[in-house]
Amino acid sequence: IEWPRQHAMLTDPAWESGGADLVWRNHRYYLHVTQSREAPDVTETPDVIGVDLGIVNVAVDSDGQVFTGEHVRTVRARYKRQREGLQKVGTKSAKRKAKRISGTEARFMADVNHCISKALVAKAVTARKALALEDLTGIRDRVTARRAQRYERHSWAFSQLRQYIQYKADNAGVRVTLVNPAYTSLTCPECGHCAKANRRSQAEFLCQACGYTANADCVGARNIQTVAVNQPLVAAPGSVCRKSQ
Repeated sequence: IEWPRQHAMLTDPAWESGGADLVWRNHRYYLHVTQSREAPDVTETPDVIGVDLGIVNVAVDSDGQVFTGEHVRTVRARYKRQREGLQKVGTKSAKRKAKRISGTEARFMADVNHCISKALVAKAVTARKALALEDLTGIRDRVTARRAQRYERHSWAFSQLRQYIQYKADNAGVRVTLVNPAYTSLTCPECGHCAKANRRSQAEFLCQACGYTANADCVGARNIQTVAVNQPLVAAPGSVCRKSQ
């Protein structure tokens, strides 16, 4: 059997098959079959893995594991240049090729998100912990970006990654909590001091009160973990948002 995992799911009576589509792509036929089953009970646990989502690093968890976005940005920048060149040509064949490149890029990004979400959920299962993510609903409207960063921010698949994490977690019985990301990147996870000056750069965090320093995304992930377990961060920058536990 060439695809044992797929064959096992298709023959497993626990899975109910739904619709199917036969797709012709790149001189090959693909059969897309939807399947569903009852989600297992969620394993309740007080322990949480916080996950910070971003562009420079696609995801960073509260244990310090980093899923870098460097390769993703390089590949997507190449696809963008190719599409822009084809758009300048403007012929029908160029437009068809640009459309194919867009599809290739979308499949590449989906594969990246599948790999990251699979790794995070597997880690939560092994550690017997829940997952906590930033609630990034409406982030494109809330956050402004420089012109050079606008394409990346507005086309980044945050929503897709969250959906992948959610359905994989549901399948594994892992609870997923969404938390308000306000001030999570500005608050010291050691002393609770919250200030804009704490975030010295995209990558560097240095607490102006206690001197704690770390990667800024790791700090965000730790604070997301704390928010999920304890109380929301509600104070404005310049104050102490919370006491460390």
